[in-house]
Amino acid sequence: MQKILIANRGEIALRVMRSAREMGIKTVAVYSAADRDALHVRYADEAVFIGEAPSNQSYLSGDKIIEACRITGAEAIHPGYGFLSENAAFARQVRNAGLILVGPSPEAMEVMGNKLSAKAAAMQYNIPMVPGTEEAITDITEAKRRAIEVGFPILIKAAAGGGGKGMRIVDTVADFEEQMQLAASEATSAFGDGSVFIERYVSSPKHIEIQVLGDTHGNIVHLFERDCSVQRRHQKVIEEAPSGILTPEIRKAMGKCAVDVARSVNYTGAGTVEFIMDSELNFYFLEMNTRLQVEHPVTELITGIDLVKEQIKIARGEAIKFRQEDLRISGHAIELRVYAEDPANNFLPDIGTLQTYITPKGPGIRVDDGFEQGMEIPIYYDPMIAKLVAYGKDRPEAIDRMVRAIEEYTITGIATTLGFGKFVMQHDAFISGKFDTHFVKKYFTPEVLQQDNEDEAEIAALVMQQLLSTAKTTVAEPATAPSNWTKSRREF
Repeated sequence: MQKILIANRGEIALRVMRSAREMGIKTVAVYSAADRDALHVRYADEAVFIGEAPSNQSYLSGDKIIEACRITGAEAIHPGYGFLSENAAFARQVRNAGLILVGPSPEAMEVMGNKLSAKAAAMQYNIPMVPGTEEAITDITEAKRRAIEVGFPILIKAAAGGGGKGMRIVDTVADFEEQMQLAASEATSAFGDGSVFIERYVSSPKHIEIQVLGDTHGNIVHLFERDCSVQRRHQKVIEEAPSGILTPEIRKAMGKCAVDVARSVNYTGAGTVEFIMDSELNFYFLEMNTRLQVEHPVTELITGIDLVKEQIKIARGEAIKFRQEDLRISGHAIELRVYAEDPANNFLPDIGTLQTYITPKGPGIRVDDGFEQGMEIPIYYDPMIAKLVAYGKDRPEAIDRMVRAIEEYTITGIATTLGFGKFVMQHDAFISGKFDTHFVKKYFTPEVLQQDNEDEAEIAALVMQQLLSTAKTTVAEPATAPSNWTKSRREF
């Protein structure tokens, strides 16, 4: 494998390219009209224009990505996360084109891409399940009877989706039929599949996930857990590894379950098995994500393993070189997703220009980003600017470093989740580990950020004044020759 095309953009494209470069592998970037000057395009050895800004005309076009491989000679495709990363039809298209997908088989994607078939596969290994239906609801009367049997409140969930779409909490039997119809309608609109099922609603839940790796030689290992319980709109904002509440016995049991779930579909590559945990530390299988996760850096930091390199090695047919007993947890890592969102306005996207963009540095800090000062956040894609990761010898040190890094991170021109992240790090519930997926609803109000925002605005004004002053006294540098990426950029 001499050349890999990264079918993605932004920070994850850059992150994959860096590991590939360390392995001596050439990289190909693809880009839309909105990303002509993006950092991942500049970094790659070659770059191919694949369409206009909307993702359905560019990053979601499997045909264009396959064609980009053909004209550049790329032998493999790394899909990153999002876009086509869990698209079984695309995975099959890649295979039929004689190319290698750095990821699992289309068959594994299909099974785990539907929550009901995923549950059926996991049940072969007696994985703990939240009580509920094991198939899609077709008979409302029977479903209502089953809901009463399970006990209210219950959760109606879309079989094909995620991100909170097609999900309804139902507190009483009188509301069941209406909420089921609304959930099915939303699922149809979002995923083209109106199948829904029901589960007992777990109050005060923790969201715990286990990282797994599988190779083509039958080896499957887990790389411990991540706690992803701080969420907004059912989507993660802060993740950490390891969890602050798991005992060694529970960690071992969850790890075994995750490996068994992966084994149920002969999983290859990097994947994540997600669980929900109640207040008594009972855990239940939720789903499997058949790709690299946004939060994979925290696992890399506590294990010392580069997950992207492992993905590439597995895709080349190599066996995993380490065994389960070789793996150890070292230290603690926390990740904050730095979004272009306004926490004071229900975390709605706040698209604009990065007027000031200065990243933090120093011991234990990692920033995975795809932007620089002066660039615009495109309206067409996910509004994540960066992943800010703090690592320490233990959880308190990781928290302290995260707070310091947030204070050093200077962004003006748009609202971000930095202030929210600092609020979480300093909240007693987070510090104690006694928090769940309802953290935002329980503890956060826009008012808590008002004073910090005023302080940050004053600091930003001082920084901008200093930058302007420096610019006036700086002698212009001579123009440099065009970079190699402009010579190897292609369009079709």
